[in-house]
Amino acid sequence: MSQSSGQDSSRVWLITGTSSGFGKRLATIALARGDRVIATARSLEKLEGFVSGIKPEDRGRLKTAQLDVTEGEEEIKSKIDSMATFWGHIDILVNNAGYGLPGLMEEGGSKLLRRQFETNVFGVMDVTTATLPHLRESKDACVVVVGSRSVWTAEVAGLGHYAASKAAVHAMTEALMTELAPLNIKVLLVQPGGFRTEGIYAQPYFTEHSIPANDPLRAASMARFASVPGSEKGDPDKAAKAIVDVVRGEGVAKGRPWPGYLILGEDAEVNVKNKCAKVLNVLDEWVDVTRGVSFDVPPVHSK
Repeated sequence: MSQSSGQDSSRVWLITGTSSGFGKRLATIALARGDRVIATARSLEKLEGFVSGIKPEDRGRLKTAQLDVTEGEEEIKSKIDSMATFWGHIDILVNNAGYGLPGLMEEGGSKLLRRQFETNVFGVMDVTTATLPHLRESKDACVVVVGSRSVWTAEVAGLGHYAASKAAVHAMTEALMTELAPLNIKVLLVQPGGFRTEGIYAQPYFTEHSIPANDPLRAASMARFASVPGSEKGDPDKAAKAIVDVVRGEGVAKGRPWPGYLILGEDAEVNVKNKCAKVLNVLDEWVDVTRGVSFDVPPVHSK
């Protein structure tokens, strides 16, 4: 693939996890809008189908690179520094790579939690810190992090390890919003609901340490997860278009202020509102206890 001219004013996107799902769609739409894309995946073979589907006129603005977000800080930095030489800069980072490992908290324990965090949390952190030196050189930089509405529904049995990892991602992203604002680097936390993407429920339910007392709960949880694929109301193409609109300030985002948060899907909207209402309701009911734990203020005696 030929490199673009140094005079090309289009922005350069670095997107992780582009072999399928949101990553594949974001890369395709960004190219169609005239931008340049560095599409990464754990193996280049997984990108072949994606590349073959790109219009010939867009392929000159596409570069592909192997990147496993669990490879470690030093290896990831070396690879991203190399990617930055494709067009001399990187303007937009999309942390999209991630996956879910369903299982009950007690049965999966810290072993499953570590596996989940390795990709979803530490991978996001390593890719972000490796890319930030290049984003600081951009005049129009942006970090997009794909979180999940699961943070708002962590009480769903079997979702705990994944939700915990995404909750950590949400907290990290909010910290970055503050830390990168003085550098004029915008940050967008995307929180998708259920979308009909490829292989989203491909990981098997964790049953290596089944506890008999959990059999009924596990069976119900496994049945629930098995029933989801194909029933999601979310259209991933529409979601990807909305994300690109926000990043580029056009389409649904034209004339609107930078949101910081982007909740996608009617189910995600309901989840966020329900959890906020639940917490606020408990806060109101227990407000006397909430406020009753401060140091007593000595009475002020009038002279």
